[in-house]
Amino acid sequence: MAVKEVLRMGHPVLAGVAEPVVRFDDELRALVADMFDTMAACKGAGLAAPQIGVPLRLVIFEVEANPRYPDAGDVPQTILINPELEPLGDDRLESWEGCLSLPGMRGLVPRYARLRYRGLDLAGQPFEREVEGFHAIVVQHECDHLDGVLYPQRIRDLRDFGFEQALFPRLSSGAEPDQ
Repeated sequence: MAVKEVLRMGHPVLAGVAEPVVRFDDELRALVADMFDTMAACKGAGLAAPQIGVPLRLVIFEVEANPRYPDAGDVPQTILINPELEPLGDDRLESWEGCLSLPGMRGLVPRYARLRYRGLDLAGQPFEREVEGFHAIVVQHECDHLDGVLYPQRIRDLRDFGFEQALFPRLSSGAEPDQ
């Protein structure tokens, strides 16, 4: 399909609330294919439809030996449509998040450690999963995009936000931060 432009923080589509997906057709399948092409080209862990200018409640994610997240466990390839998230407990994790819409930046973000997510697959069939750790962080990050929330809005202390190379000097040698 095609690699699409990833919108950057400040674009109005990224600040809006996305609409539910109601049609499960060839147009939706083409959008998902474009999203996977875009995510792969950018070496991302996930992508939300609003990030490529499509205000629909659709996210994708997959992590398998991602150089941007070398210490993260694998996350299965997932297409999640019209998601609902349910935290499982109050435990939180803090991790250094990045975003394709804020290239070169990272911030320390608290997220629920465990959650259940529900939604529809590409065929419109319901499914749900219980996840924890990095998988839970990725899902929360991507679903935030559907409500116009970018990770800097979740940072508790803006001293924990900045350019990757300033926060993690070892990046200049090609190494990556933990998450």
